[in-house]
Amino acid sequence: MQPSRPPRRRTANGLVPIAECAALDTLASRARALDALDGRLRHHLPAALARECRLADVRDGRLVFLATSPAWATRVRMHQAVLLAEARAAVGDAVGHIVVKVAALPPVPPGPARRKPLSAAAASHLRTAAKSTADPEVRALFLELASLAETDPPTEA
Repeated sequence: MQPSRPPRRRTANGLVPIAECAALDTLASRARALDALDGRLRHHLPAALARECRLADVRDGRLVFLATSPAWATRVRMHQAVLLAEARAAVGDAVGHIVVKVAALPPVPPGPARRKPLSAAAASHLRTAAKSTADPEVRALFLELASLAETDPPTEA
């Protein structure tokens, strides 16, 4: 899971020279691999526990998990035999133990927001506005917006 690379030389201010940093595609593929392993490992945990922890890293023979509280961290440790067996099956025998740290998990991105439907009254007002404008482009836009109404009233003649 971890590519072999020479030890990083740190500068006085703690920054690493850009030439010694991993390429973006390497970082992205590692992130994808960690995400896949995270899903595989958490699949073997009870649902409540799986929601409260995440795999953060695999480094130096350790699985590093993040848990939202000390209680959840203890529960992750109680499942370490299953997690280690599954990790060894996935990445090889290099994984020897689990470290669980308590930290806030990153927020889950929200799903697409459900739009509030356009009322029939608003659609009627848009049609009236479309009839009263002389600009054909604005008229077309008003009518297009009015067509988004959840239930259209019968058109007036």
